[in-house]
Formats: sequence, structure tokens, C-alpha cells
Amino acid sequence: MESTLTARDRVGVQDFVLLENYTSEAAFIENLRRRFGENLIYTYIGSVLVSVNPNKDLEIYSKAHMERYRGVSFYEISPHIYAVSDNTYRAMRTERRDQCILISGESGAGKTEASKKILQYYATTCPVTDHLSTLRDRLVQSNPVLEAFGNAKTLRNDNSSRFGKYMDVQFDFRGAPIGGHILNYLLEKSRVVHQNHGERNFHIFYQLLEGGEQNLLSKLGLERNAQKYQYLVKGCCPRVSSINDKNDWRTVRKALTVIGFHEDEVEDLLNIIASVLHLGNTQFGEGKNGENQITTEPQLKYLSKLLGVDGAALREALTHKKITAKGEEMISPLSFEQAVAARDALAKAVYGRAFTWLVVKINQSLAFKDDVYNSSKGSSSVIGLLDIYGFEVFQHNSFEQFCINYCNEKLHQLFIELTLKSEQEEYEAEGITWEPVKYFDNKIICDLVEGKHKGLISILDEECLRPGEPSDISFLEKLEDTLGGHAHFVTHKLSNGKTRKAVSREEFKLIHYAGEVNYSVNGELANQSGNSVLSQCFHREEVTDQKRPETTATQFKNSLAKLIEILMSKEPSYVRCIKPNDAKQSGRFDEALVRHQVKYLGLMENLRVRRAGFAYRRHYETFLQRYKSLCPGTWPNWQGRLADGVATLVQHLGYKPEEYKLGKTKIFIRFPKTLFSTEDSLEARRPTSWRGYRERAKYLRIRQAVIVIQSAWRGMISRQKARRRRHAVDIIRKFIKGFIYRHYEHCPENEYFLDHQRFSFLMMLFRNPPKSVLDKSWPIPPPCLTEASEHLCRLCMRNMMRAYCRRIQPEWKKQMEQKVVASQIFKDQKDSYPQSVPKLFVASRLNSEEFNLKVIQTLGNDKVKYGIAVTKYDRRGYKARPRQLLLTSSFAMLVAEAKLKQRIDYATLRSISVSSLSDGFMVLHVPSEDNKQKSDVVLQCDHLIEVVTKLATMADKKIKVNMSQDSITFAVARGKEGVIDFTSGPELKVAKCKKGHLLVTAPKLNP
Repeated sequence: MESTLTARDRVGVQDFVLLENYTSEAAFIENLRRRFGENLIYTYIGSVLVSVNPNKDLEIYSKAHMERYRGVSFYEISPHIYAVSDNTYRAMRTERRDQCILISGESGAGKTEASKKILQYYATTCPVTDHLSTLRDRLVQSNPVLEAFGNAKTLRNDNSSRFGKYMDVQFDFRGAPIGGHILNYLLEKSRVVHQNHGERNFHIFYQLLEGGEQNLLSKLGLERNAQKYQYLVKGCCPRVSSINDKNDWRTVRKALTVIGFHEDEVEDLLNIIASVLHLGNTQFGEGKNGENQITTEPQLKYLSKLLGVDGAALREALTHKKITAKGEEMISPLSFEQAVAARDALAKAVYGRAFTWLVVKINQSLAFKDDVYNSSKGSSSVIGLLDIYGFEVFQHNSFEQFCINYCNEKLHQLFIELTLKSEQEEYEAEGITWEPVKYFDNKIICDLVEGKHKGLISILDEECLRPGEPSDISFLEKLEDTLGGHAHFVTHKLSNGKTRKAVSREEFKLIHYAGEVNYSVNGELANQSGNSVLSQCFHREEVTDQKRPETTATQFKNSLAKLIEILMSKEPSYVRCIKPNDAKQSGRFDEALVRHQVKYLGLMENLRVRRAGFAYRRHYETFLQRYKSLCPGTWPNWQGRLADGVATLVQHLGYKPEEYKLGKTKIFIRFPKTLFSTEDSLEARRPTSWRGYRERAKYLRIRQAVIVIQSAWRGMISRQKARRRRHAVDIIRKFIKGFIYRHYEHCPENEYFLDHQRFSFLMMLFRNPPKSVLDKSWPIPPPCLTEASEHLCRLCMRNMMRAYCRRIQPEWKKQMEQKVVASQIFKDQKDSYPQSVPKLFVASRLNSEEFNLKVIQTLGNDKVKYGIAVTKYDRRGYKARPRQLLLTSSFAMLVAEAKLKQRIDYATLRSISVSSLSDGFMVLHVPSEDNKQKSDVVLQCDHLIEVVTKLATMADKKIKVNMSQDSITFAVARGKEGVIDFTSGPELKVAKCKKGHLLVTAPKLNP
């Protein structure tokens, strides 16, 4: 620790005892601030550890850090919670005496985290077996269970412990943990029914609602909405961003299983939690006869079911009270206010008893054999952990703050007594004269609270027992009459004019060791007030016992007395936790808040007691080993008694007699400045030659290490290169031999080459396969893969065609089918076919507005599927007449305006004739012997290929489309024929020739 003193101006001192101005509170806080700014959150006051909550994760709790502090002297390295843990553990092992660690501080200061770190240290560093591993898991898993049922979100802390906890961990003769036991103190039961704004009820309620399975919530009669429960909405804070209730619920359920809870016990416990929520929603109202009654029947039914009690009896208990006087029982109804108070009292009692039962069950799980605390056997030792509230001062201080501060008074009294006692014992063991230390003895305050007959708690008990209706004001008057002359007790009536305004008429002030606190008397007297778990929480003897139960204050006083007795039987260590700011921000140091906590934790009083004698003490061997280089008589090695060597050293350094004392095994230095000057001299007087020698030795070690590393690295690189070259040579040799034998049958000489050929070909196909069905390219395979390549080619094409077909839309499929038909008919036959291929066929060349309404009505159910404007040539004279050709599913027809000129049934259509030129003429051949049909029809249109394709498709006459090279003969009348001659020319012309034929001249598009 001394090695850091040279940096004290930047990071402060690691032990407050070494503060020069140790009486200055400002110097104390400044040292804390410097260390906090450097993320050094731990500082000693002698053997007391002061911990400042960093409000962030620090990388100082790893297993490597645990090993660093394991088995190391307390002051040898920097302060840490692990140092306290290890020092306590080693003291227990070597001295065979029970130890305890007292952790205190206000809410949000990090007490719970400190206790977790201590347990984790023991769980990691202590020897374990399979059985001990189970116990270790149970010890660790007890924390989330107790936090769920005993912690809550407050204004100062999102995970504030609302109960005091003392845990004993028992170790066997080997130092392995073999058992544990937990004592709980003063659970804040009032939180069950009321929370301040911005605070929450206990975590378990929200965890159950957020994380519980829907079947479980339905069974318990609950809804997944905390806003619907009166006991959960008073703080107006059902959700907290830093808390994940759903994940915490899973953690708690897993922890209950690890600890050893049976499913039926967990079920009964959750029934009690749900019953508390239903109690909060139980409402009262006025009945027909003016009596008070329960108005929420569903809640009553759920309560009787969950608690396993009779519904009528529960209703009676919540709305009536029983008074027993001289052996007679009287039952009278409760007023509305009394019924609400009775309901809340029942909820608090049920939850408080359930919490106590939970602690008992955890203790049974942690117990070693039948008796975990029979230390008289001498085969085991105990380390206790006390995690309890620090001194609390709020704007409104109630009965709970009174009990907490009374507990801190007792612990502070114990702390001062044990600190002075340990100091005195060390002085006497070293033969140093003990000088009495003046300090404030707070026994006068403890007697004021707990004294018999005239103590505050005794007066409270008397007021509760006296006949009539006691009130808070009568209790305050009794205090004034009994304690009126006490120097540490003040009320509004007893105070003078200057201080009277600071105390209201319903308050009394106690002057504690840490400061003055005003306590309100409102509610002081009120605070003394088929389910297997519930039957264990409430014993039937309590109902039949006529003896008046002890008040809450008396119960707490007795519990505290037992706790003090337990602590007195152990060797204590102390951890004082400080919260740097109320906003829970990392890096922020609120000096006023820290000063407040330093005062209420009694740290300045502790420092003053520790500094009353000597500030620094070390064993001779340690002191001489560190500073021997400052004296020629002790350098390089001292031969002789260690005490004589230290005496020679301090005389050479010029220590004055009043600055130090030599004990039997230690040197005691009174002033920190003496140690600081010695440490500065050590840093300044280190010879240059020594530094040069040290640096050269360091350089040579580094150089040798570099040479070794370089040699190893170069050797490794060279070996890798040689391996790669040998491998390359082998590959090349195999390739050459394989190429030579490539035409032979498969043999060892060509095996590698052929495998490589196959692999290369397949990888080439894998990387560059054909991209479309039109891509007919395919790589040439090696001879050994010819057959496989053919199969792969077919499979690839099939796969691409299948994929292509799956992607085709119905409209495009229909278009393709028509194009295929057109190709079958006109490909290489019709001169205009190549120009028609890229042009899409349309559904119809006529709009619906172009169809005559009378024609549509004449068709009836037959719908026009295609229509186009055509020119019809008369069979005699070849006069051109405009017509509409309409196609339906069963016939085609020619229409002139509103008249149906000719109907051609597909069944009677014999064939279709077209020329091979680029003209648009076609002849529809129909039977001439059919009287209903006229002769053949000669038509011309602009989209001949499209019309013929659709007509052939609908008429299913694909094979009856005739392609003529020079002329087409058609029937004019029975026994008479007409001829259309076709010839090539520069442009399209239609004329009647001298032979009576129709001459069509068309340009040739594809010469």
C-alpha cells in the first residue's frame, strides 16, 4: 500500500488514517472525491472498508482479481471488498474464532451488492465437493428470492432492501462452506398497503403479473395489469426501465427450485401473494340496515379459495371485532375506517408471516445435517454477514425510521467499543502504553430508547396497555412528562423559542450520535398492531392465547439484543457504503449528500478513535524490507535482530522520540507526515546507478525474450514454407504423371489428375451454369465425365424449363400457346410471319363500344371472344364491303352495322386458305350443299396471322389451314368456282383481271 503514497496528491491516500488533517471533514471528503474520480471506490479507515457506489460495472471483480487477493496480507495491496473477505476468512481459519462482516449504509449505497461480492468470493475461492457445490448454489440463489420478496423500488434505489438481513455461513475444518442460516429484521410491511409517489411495492407482485403463465394467473384470479390492483397503484410507478420483471420472474422460479422448494409449497406461497392483491381490492360499503359490509364478492371468493379459509368466517373477521371481557365475548361491527384498517392490517400480517416462513424454508435448505449452528463441537467456524439499513433521516420520519436509527445507535455503540477494545489489545500485546481516548459514548441515547420503565419503548408499551382508547397525542404527553429533562429528547412544548419552529406539535426530536431527527407520533400506536404455508405462518395457539402480544417495538428491541449478542461473540469487520448521488449517475459526486452520509455513518468519529494513538503500524520485517536502502547500516541486508535493524534505520532517518514507538513485533508511527517524508526519500534517493542497473537488466531480459521469440517465429515460418514447397512438389509430380496416364484406365498414377479434372469440370458448372432455357451452350467435358455430363445437361435443362414454366403467368402462357399454333401453321410458309413473331396477339381488335347492341342481344348467352374489322369481297364482281368478323366459342359471324350477314359454325368450317405472300387475304371454305350456309367467304384484314391463329384455335382446325403459292380457288355458288391469283409486286394492289379472276399483288418481304 505504501507504494501509492507518492501519487497521493492525485488519487488520495488509501487509508484515511494517513490523512494529515484527520479532524477535517472537508479533507476526508476531498480524499473520497479524488479516489472516486479515478474509479478507486474502496478506501480504508484502519481495518474498516469505505465503499462508494460507482453506479456502473467496474472490471475489478473477475476471478483473476479474486486470486490476486487470496492469501495476501490485508495492507499489502490496494483496498478491496475481496481483501476484507479474505482477511476475515484467514482469521477464521488461523484463529479458529467466529467472524462477522457488518455492512451498513443508506438505500442505494451498494450494501446488497457488497454482500453478493463477499458470497461470490467465498463460493469461488473456498474448496468444494459435489455436496458443497449444491450448498454453494443454494447460498447464491437465496439472494434473488429474498430480493424478490424483500426488496422494492424506492426514490433512492431501484432495488432497495426493505428488511435487515444477517446471514451466517458455516465452514468445516478444511475451510469449505457446509451450511448457512439467515435472520431477518424489521420487514417494511407498511409498503404492502402504501407506497410513496414514485415508489413500488415489493418486486414479487410485479414479477408474478408480468412473468407468470396465463394459466397460473387465471388460477389465481389475476390479470396481467398492475394498474387494476389498489396495493400496486399508489406509487404511480408500475414499470421501471432498469427492471425486467419478466426475466426476474424466471430467475426467481429457477432459484426456488435450486433451493429445494416443492411445487405445492411454491403454489401455496403464490396463493398468499395473490390473496394480498385481492385483499387490496376488497371494498366496503353501507348495507340496507346501515351496517358496514363487503361490496366486492368476487374478491371474497378468491380470498377464501386461495387462503383455504371459510368465506363466512373471513367476512365476519373483516367487518366485526370480538371483545372478551370477564369471560364473555362481545361482537360488534366495525366502522368503514376500522374495516379498511383491519383489511390492511391483515394484508401486512399475512405478507410478513409469509416472508418469515420463506426465510425459515431457506434456512432448512441451507442447514448442515440437523443443527447448523452447534459451534460448540469445535469442528466448524462461522462467518456472519450483516446487511442492514444505515442511519435514515427523511422529511417525514415514522416508526420504521425510529427502529432503524435505534438499530444504528446500538451498532455504533458496539462498533466504538470493539474498535477501542481491539486497539487496546494490540497496544498491550506490543507493550505500548495505552492512552485513554475521549469519544462520545452514545450509551445515554441507547438507554433513552430501551431503558426499563423510563425508556421510550417502555413508555410506548405502557400507553398501549392502559385502559381506554390510547392516542398518539396522549403518548406524546406521556413522553414529555417522563423524559422532559433529558438532554437528548426535545418536543415542541419542551423546546425554547429558537428551536420550537423546527419541531411540530405532533413530533418529538432525538439527538442521535449522527445528528438530530424529528419523529412523528402519528401512527406510532397503530404500528403495534386449507393453505399449508399459511397454517405454518399463523399458529392456532396464537388465537386461543389470552396473553397480550408484545408490541412491534418491543419485539424489535428483543431481536436487536439477540443480534448484538451474536455479534459480540464474533470478531467483527466493517464495510461502510456511501451513495455518491441521488440520480444513480456514474461519475457524479454530490459533496453535500456524501457529507450527510459521512456524518450519519459516524466515519469521522471512527477515524478520530483510530487516530487517537498511532496512525501507522507495520511488522519489523515488512518495514525493514521496504526502507533498508535508505540507511547504509541496513543495506543491502541486515544481519541481526529485526528490532535492532529498525532502530538503526529510524535513527538514521532522524525520527524524533515522540514520532514513533517500537513494540515487540511492530513499529508504531504517530504522524502520517513522518511516513510520507520517508516514502518521498525512498523515491528520491534511489541511486542513479541502481536505476541504470535495474533498467539495463530489464532491457537485457526483454532483448533475450525478443531473440527467443524471433527465433521461434522464424523457425515456424521456415518450417511452414518447407511444408508448402514439399506439398507443391508432390502435387506437380502427381499432375505430370496423371497427364501421361490420362488415357489409361483408372489407376493410382492417374487417380489424382482425373479427380482434379472431375472436380474442375463440376466446379466450372457450379460457378457458370446456363442462365436460361435459350442458352444451349455447355462446356466440353473430359472423357471420364462424358456420360455424366449428358445426364447433367438434361437435368439442368429440365430444371430450368420447370422453373421457367412455374414463373409464367396465365396470360403469358395463353399468348405462348397461340404463338406455338401460329408457328405450326405459318412458319416457313407465310412471307409476313417473321414480322409477326415479336408482336403480341391481343384479346380483341374491337372495343366493347364498337359492338352493336342488337348484335350482342342476338347472340344471347354466346359471348364474343375476339373481334376485328375486315373487308369482305363479293363472290360476284369482287366488290369490297366493310364488315366485322366476330368469333365466339362455337361459331364465327360477319356483321354489317346491326345486321348479321353470315354465321359460320366451326363444325361446318372445312378449311381456311391463305397465300404465301404478305397480303392479308383469307378464304373460309364452307360446305356448298348446306342450304343454311352461303358459299365460301373471301376476307381481307391487317392482322391475318392473328385472326387465322385464333380462328384455327377456336375451331380446332389447325391441320386444315391451306397455304397457296399462286392462286386460291373458292366456291361462288353450287357448281361454280372463283379464283384469286397472287403475284409479287412493289406494293399491295387488288383488282379484277380480264379472266374474271381477282388479282392480288403483294410486296415480297423476305427475298
